[in-house]
Amino acid sequence: MITVDEIMTGDVATLQEDATLGDVMRIMEEKHIRHVPVVNDHKELAGIVSHRDVLSATGSALWSGEGHSPESVKVGDIMTREVFTVDVHDSARVAATCLERHRFGCVPVVSGKTLKGIVTDTDLVAVAINLMEQLEQLEQQEAAAPDDDDVEVDVDVDRDDPF
Repeated sequence: MITVDEIMTGDVATLQEDATLGDVMRIMEEKHIRHVPVVNDHKELAGIVSHRDVLSATGSALWSGEGHSPESVKVGDIMTREVFTVDVHDSARVAATCLERHRFGCVPVVSGKTLKGIVTDTDLVAVAINLMEQLEQLEQQEAAAPDDDDVEVDVDVDRDDPF
């Protein structure tokens, strides 16, 4: 069984609720990511901000009006608080099923309430590619191996020796 901790990204960029929309936008751009978990001082998961949340915030009433800028909107105001999570010891299949069933782009990985990493759809595509490569190698090995029926056995028999 492949476990979540084997496929997750462990070094995750995080923010706290008092960070700004501008902070989220900078992290997403610099790190080329679409999800930023929000944690408290104890690294416990408080929520998550997705690229979709950023787009919604910049097109919403939070953004419109004078004086609003990416620095005036707090992460705590735009993040999703009710977040599906998986445990580090869960199977990768559990994470994949969660992403597929709910159409999420990621699922945070926790131990207790503490954030340990994140599994994204990209992580699961990497696993799928790896498994397909292994299957192809196995198929090539089986194709290269001779069939048992076709094996010729060269036995040297001395007909003069009775034993």
